[in-house]
Amino acid sequence: MIHELIARWKEFCIPENFIGIGSTRKAYKVNDYVIKVHIHPIGYKQSIREVEKYVHMKERGYNHLFAQPFYVNNSISIQRFYRPLELENNQSYEIDTQKHANYIPEAYHKIIQLLDSEFDSFDLKDSGNYGLNSNGKLTFIDYGMSKSVYEKEWIPQAEAGIIPQIEFDICSNCGDEKELRMYGDQDMDKRCYHCGKE
Repeated sequence: MIHELIARWKEFCIPENFIGIGSTRKAYKVNDYVIKVHIHPIGYKQSIREVEKYVHMKERGYNHLFAQPFYVNNSISIQRFYRPLELENNQSYEIDTQKHANYIPEAYHKIIQLLDSEFDSFDLKDSGNYGLNSNGKLTFIDYGMSKSVYEKEWIPQAEAGIIPQIEFDICSNCGDEKELRMYGDQDMDKRCYHCGKE
């Protein structure tokens, strides 16, 4: 199946398979896999870092808490699919170890510490970066961003309106209050992704 996804990925990355979009990658579900399309060079860097982190975590016996990356090139990354956490009020939220205790796997705190201290990881508690495994426990699905890339590359490009920032507001088209992709302070287009704004 992986070989087929690699060879025919454009055929699979269609609206019917779309499951989410971030500032640098766009995701499509195909059976038990996710194809992440790099829509910005930082997305490619994130995918490469996910492979590196997964290998390190496998050596330490923690790979079961991370979505396995199977393939990365300049255009795409292919990863194991995990059911995403549901949004709260149409937006992601910060994982709270007490409020969300039923989701927390046994080694969670140790993993967070390792990702922070050894891998310069960023945005470790955003619910949008997790899926749920078959036991209903948190599994990292988006774990490639580093603090240094965020500060030195992502922020300047977001401030310049090149990379979108996420803003919680009312979509001017459908009227729903949800996360909108906004390109700098001058961006007045308040449509959500589903109403046509990428």
